[in-house]
Amino acid sequence: MRISIVRVLFFSLLAVICAKPSIAGQPPAITADVIVYGGTSAGVAAAVQLSRMGKTVVLIEPSQRIGGLTTGGLGATDIGNKAAIGGIAREFYRNIREYYDNPSNWKWQSRSEYFKNPKEEDAMWTFEPSAALKVYHNMLSREKVKLVYGERLNRETGVVKENGTISAIRMENGTVYKGKMFIDATYEGDLMAAAGVSYTLGRESNKQYRETLNGVQANRVNVTLKGTVSRNARYHNFVNGVDPYIIKGDKSSGLLPCINPGGPGIEGAADKKIQAYCFRMTLTDHPDNRIPFTKPANYNERNYELLFRNYEAAPGGVIEDMYDYGDKLVPWINSKMPNRKTDINNQKGFSTNFIGQNYQYPDGSYAEREKIIQAHRQYQQGLMWTLANHPRIPEKVRKVVSQWGTCKDEYESEDGWQGQLYIREARRMVSDYVMTQHHCEGLSVAEDPIGLAAYTMDSHMVQRYVDANGYIQNEGNVAAPVGAPFPISYRSIIPKKNECGNLLVPVCLSASHIAFGSIRMEPVFMVLGQSAAIAASLAIDDKVSVQNLGYEKLQQALIANQQRLVTGSAE
Repeated sequence: MRISIVRVLFFSLLAVICAKPSIAGQPPAITADVIVYGGTSAGVAAAVQLSRMGKTVVLIEPSQRIGGLTTGGLGATDIGNKAAIGGIAREFYRNIREYYDNPSNWKWQSRSEYFKNPKEEDAMWTFEPSAALKVYHNMLSREKVKLVYGERLNRETGVVKENGTISAIRMENGTVYKGKMFIDATYEGDLMAAAGVSYTLGRESNKQYRETLNGVQANRVNVTLKGTVSRNARYHNFVNGVDPYIIKGDKSSGLLPCINPGGPGIEGAADKKIQAYCFRMTLTDHPDNRIPFTKPANYNERNYELLFRNYEAAPGGVIEDMYDYGDKLVPWINSKMPNRKTDINNQKGFSTNFIGQNYQYPDGSYAEREKIIQAHRQYQQGLMWTLANHPRIPEKVRKVVSQWGTCKDEYESEDGWQGQLYIREARRMVSDYVMTQHHCEGLSVAEDPIGLAAYTMDSHMVQRYVDANGYIQNEGNVAAPVGAPFPISYRSIIPKKNECGNLLVPVCLSASHIAFGSIRMEPVFMVLGQSAAIAASLAIDDKVSVQNLGYEKLQQALIANQQRLVTGSAE
């Protein structure tokens, strides 16, 4: 009897010793069925779905705010076809409608003022970032999700792999998370890259995937779907005749800031350049909620010389653009949100996009990325002050812009600026299946769909250069139609089999630059996040790698969870 008791005590003590971390003072690892890294819209949707399927889940958000761009300023949902959105994504937009059905959520204007011609829909597609944040928190509150803020992956040594699968990830603060499956829901693809999964940056050549809209896009005319003509270089470009030199007409004076002296490159050729980023500003014209634009401490007037010259070259200060929305005077797209707010996006040749200043972001260190983010913020703050106050801006433009300002009630910062930069594109995985322009145009069809995309093949400008006439031009914009909602392949969100067997990548998925331009929309990321979660759960149940999961079983589960997998007519 004594021997038995001694044995029990011995093995109990041994278990305690073995449970201790190998490093003194280090807390024990946090374990769950699935670790979701990145609290973007895709990450939130994945975490909710995993909880509903009875899996334990940890959702790690490196910042202090979940939701990514959906709660960070992009309130004018880019969809293309609302009928393509199902599952948790559509549930989110229905919850947005419920939020605004409550009269107490209309503080700065009445519902009738906003909905002058209301449509009878089951969902609402425009919203304040703060409303999206509340909806996400409410959705998560009903689930069993461990939500962690402010922890960043140790990208150098923080991924532990055993036999081709991730066993654990370590944060910069030393916290370790162990899981059976991992989902990288970041805009940057940090977990994917740290796990040794193949990826690419920038634009492929048209030749690589037999595309026509990839690579350098400087020509004035492009032939797109069904032979239609898309004059891509005309969109969001400069007025003819804008001089690029510090002293007009004097090449020896040097180029103004942010111009590529080497030219755009060969039409259709590959490069490692990234389409431009910006902040999707949340602005208001309500005097009780408005924070006026202020001049940044490090303001450099030369950074806006091209803006001045663009207005000076425009007849009457009116800048015509193929993509004009609302006032032709102001270089932005003004999408109205509830409560007298607006989602501001880039428009015309010189606008909120900080063109050519993000190439180092995807692979950059955290410190390097923060410098890039801060440079974008300072550029955009300077731009808004310039448009509202600078005497070289036409008075009628200043009068319009000065009515606007950032919001007191949207973000945590005192100046009303959000923390989330619009990462339109960063790393893209290269798996055994690559989504391309052919899928967008319906010329190739994925046989294992996990969701639909439907938006225009959309790339913002990539660089500025001097043309053969000695004038400034923007290069890289593409806005080409898709034929109909098109299926996204399951294989495009999982790595090659020999690279990682328990990782899913719903945001930085395997797609060419131009195909990603259609897929990269927040509702689609939610769809893909949910589908990734369903696949992860089923793979755990079947004890197989994500590559060996049977599609028929996955398809049945996707349909059961309201995902839309079949193309249909436009809504």
